[in-house]
Amino acid sequence: MKIINVVGARPNFVKMAPIMTAMARCPERIQSLLLHTGQHYDCQLSGTFFTQLGMPRPSVCLEVGDGTPAEQTARIMIGFEKVCQVERPDLVLVVGDVTSTLACALAARQCGIAVAHVEAGLRSFDSTMPEELNRRCTDQMSDYLFTTEPSAGENLLREGIGAEKIHFVGNVMIDTLLQQRQRAAERSLLRNWCLQPGEYGLLTLHRPANVDSPEVLARLLEVLAVVAQQLPLIFPVHPRTLKVIDRAGLTGFFTRSFGTVGIRLVDPQGYLDFLHLMMHARLVLTDSGGIQEETTVLRVPCLTLRDNTERPVTCEVGTNVLVGSRGERLLQEAGGILAGRGVAGAVPEKWDGRAAERIVEVLLNRLP
Repeated sequence: MKIINVVGARPNFVKMAPIMTAMARCPERIQSLLLHTGQHYDCQLSGTFFTQLGMPRPSVCLEVGDGTPAEQTARIMIGFEKVCQVERPDLVLVVGDVTSTLACALAARQCGIAVAHVEAGLRSFDSTMPEELNRRCTDQMSDYLFTTEPSAGENLLREGIGAEKIHFVGNVMIDTLLQQRQRAAERSLLRNWCLQPGEYGLLTLHRPANVDSPEVLARLLEVLAVVAQQLPLIFPVHPRTLKVIDRAGLTGFFTRSFGTVGIRLVDPQGYLDFLHLMMHARLVLTDSGGIQEETTVLRVPCLTLRDNTERPVTCEVGTNVLVGSRGERLLQEAGGILAGRGVAGAVPEKWDGRAAERIVEVLLNRLP
């Protein structure tokens, strides 16, 4: 059984690592190849992940580089079609909801190859999000849909997906977190920056709705600066966000010092260092989907700077609270956390570190 596993952007690597490990335990039945589309080409966003997560180097790299979603989709499809024609895999496995996910799923289907989608069925019901389009389209083309929470399966059934295709397996991102948690705890980043656990917050921003408009980003930073007067915020800044900050002249919102009031910009961090920062933070402010899940398992309070989430279990069971990006709710919830009134949360069903094992078990039982 030959399987091409597709990665293209930072979140994909964390999700794919345990799947590759689980497949490697069955060499007599599975021949797995790792393909990197090159959607994220920055070394810090891609290269260090292979080393830190113990992943094999990609068998193929398409090196599609930067561009609009349409440009990247076209280049990925052209390149991936050629790979499929040469390798003739039995299955293409894609994860998450990035451009590479949709492009490779579509190219595989056009070549008559079965598709498996890991993290299927998640829905924000916000059609302005590129990720929502990617998720919905990929699910409609997939033969195996692996879900992380019960609501995802319910969404798929409502959209007409056959129940026999849906498999509730848990969360592969949490597989990686549990495997790497101790290594991350032992990192020296806090010591190097003279920070103490619980004495800072962690901030991430990259959603187009929050960062593409200088006016929107400036208003959000004004609110975050108020929070940062009570708790210093560490902000590993995404390259896209940094470009907007520089172009719009918003550098005045940031401090140059660690451990003092204000927002401190830092470079993007590798997986282990970012996990180290997250597990020791007093609170996390983010617009990322995956961070909502990781903070839930780490039992760290998370305020999501969005009006919706495709991961409702993190709010229903976990530590996540939706606060939007306009200010009042954000300040209210942050103040409650700093006063000791954060949500305690619990770990969702099947987020136990065995999701990848369940995926491989399904494939071994169902594929010819």
